[in-house]
Amino acid sequence: MSQSTNSGFPGTAHSGTGLGTSPNVGNAFGRFLMGVADTVATWNERRRQRLALVSLPDHLLSDIGVSRADADHEAEKPFWQG
Repeated sequence: MSQSTNSGFPGTAHSGTGLGTSPNVGNAFGRFLMGVADTVATWNERRRQRLALVSLPDHLLSDIGVSRADADHEAEKPFWQG
């Protein structure tokens, strides 16, 4: 049988088997991790798209209205730069 105690401060109730963290702390950490994962996914997508753009032949770049210089300039950007 587990006994719960509460010191009177928000987020400090804990049971004998838990670590005593508030559910809000776990939610905030989960949101943080999801934000990190989303950012990494965005960076990876930018990298992938820039590699695909720079690998297109000139006649296809011309079809989409992008010059070789523009494609090269875009591909030189770091992945974290939008």
